[in-house]
Amino acid sequence: MPFDYAAFARPAARALPTYNAGLSSVLVHERYGVQHVARLASNENPWGASPAVTRALAAASTRVGDYPDAQASALRQQLAQDLGIDAQQLCFGNGSEDLIKCLCEVFLSPGDTVLTQKPTFGLHQIYPEMMGAQVQLLDLIPDLQMDVHAWCDALARVPKLAFLPNPSNPVGCMFDDAAMQRIVAATSEQTLLVVDEAYVEYARCTPGYPDTLALLQQRRGPWMVLRTFSKAWGLAGLRVGYGIAGDAVLTGWLDKVRTPFNVNSLAQAAALAAWQDTAHMQQCVEKTVALREALRAQLLALAAPGQPLAGLRIAPSATNFLFLDLGRPSATVAEALLRQGVIVKPWKEAGYTHCLRVSIGTEADNTRLVQALVQAMQTVEDAT
Repeated sequence: MPFDYAAFARPAARALPTYNAGLSSVLVHERYGVQHVARLASNENPWGASPAVTRALAAASTRVGDYPDAQASALRQQLAQDLGIDAQQLCFGNGSEDLIKCLCEVFLSPGDTVLTQKPTFGLHQIYPEMMGAQVQLLDLIPDLQMDVHAWCDALARVPKLAFLPNPSNPVGCMFDDAAMQRIVAATSEQTLLVVDEAYVEYARCTPGYPDTLALLQQRRGPWMVLRTFSKAWGLAGLRVGYGIAGDAVLTGWLDKVRTPFNVNSLAQAAALAAWQDTAHMQQCVEKTVALREALRAQLLALAAPGQPLAGLRIAPSATNFLFLDLGRPSATVAEALLRQGVIVKPWKEAGYTHCLRVSIGTEADNTRLVQALVQAMQTVEDAT
C-alpha cells in the first residue's frame, strides 16, 4: 500500500495549489512540433541582460568552488549607495519570491489575516496559506483597475500583513501617487506593508507612478519594498531579488529563516554588472513600452465591432505585459496558440478564467501573437 502523504502532511499544506510556472520553449517545441517559439508568458526581457553580465559571469566562473558571499556584500554596498539607504536595510533572495516566503515564515501563524489583490500573483496567496494564514483578496473594479477605496477599508481592519503589488501582476494596472498616499495613511502601525514593485522600471515610464520609498519613509509602522533583477534587468534565469526594509531589524528577522547562501555567486556577479549598466536596462524598457503601446493599438483595432477580436478588453498596463479579457474561456485559446508556437499565460483563478496575460516580446513575436490570436479565436469559435 502506498504511503499516505496527504495524512502525513501539515493541514495547511494539503490544499495548496502548485504554482503555475508555465511551459518551457523546449517542451512546446517537442510537444507541438513548431520551429519557432514566441515566449510571451513569463514577462521576460526579450533583449536579455547587459553584455557586461556575460563578462562578469566568465570572471566569476573561476570561483564556483567557493561558497558565495552570504551577505552579497558588493551588490549590497552598490545598491545602498545608489538608493541612498543604509546597507542593512537590504535583503537578497533567490528571486523576490524567496523573500515573500521568508516574510511569511517569520511573521505568519494560523489564523492571521493577509491582504492582497485579486487576480493575484500566486505566491502572495500560496505562501501565506502555507503558514495557515487567511488571505483576503480584493477584486478589481469594472474598468480593470485596482480599487483604492476597498484597499483603504480593508487596511483599516488591520491585517497582519499586506502584499500590495504595484503595478499589479497579472493585470498591469497601478496605483498612482495620490492613491498610494491614501493607502499608506490608511495602514495601521500594526500591519506589515509589503509593496511588490517587480515591474518598477517599466512603471516609472507611466505619469503619476509614485516614489514608493519616499512615501514609506514617512511611515511609522513596518514596511518592505520588493524588487527584482528578473524583468527589466534580464536576469530571470539567475534568480536575484531584493527587498528594501524600513529598518535593519526587519531584515535581521528574515536572516533567521533564509538559507544562508540563497543567492549564488554567479547571480551576485551578474546582478552587480547589470546594475552598473543602467543604460542597457533603460533602452530595453523604452523599447518594451513602445512595443506595448503598438501591440495595444493593434489589438484594440481588431476588437472593434465586426472585427475578428470583437469584444476583447485590455487592462491598463504600466508593465511589460498586457492582460486581455477575451470574453470566453482562455484555456482553449491558449492551447490553440501553443499549436502555433506562441506561449501565453491563461489565468486560472476563479472569476478570471476568461483572461490571458501576454508578455511584450520583440516586434516580430508581437506580430506573430496578433496573427495567431486571430486564428486561435476563430478556431475556438468554429469548434463551439
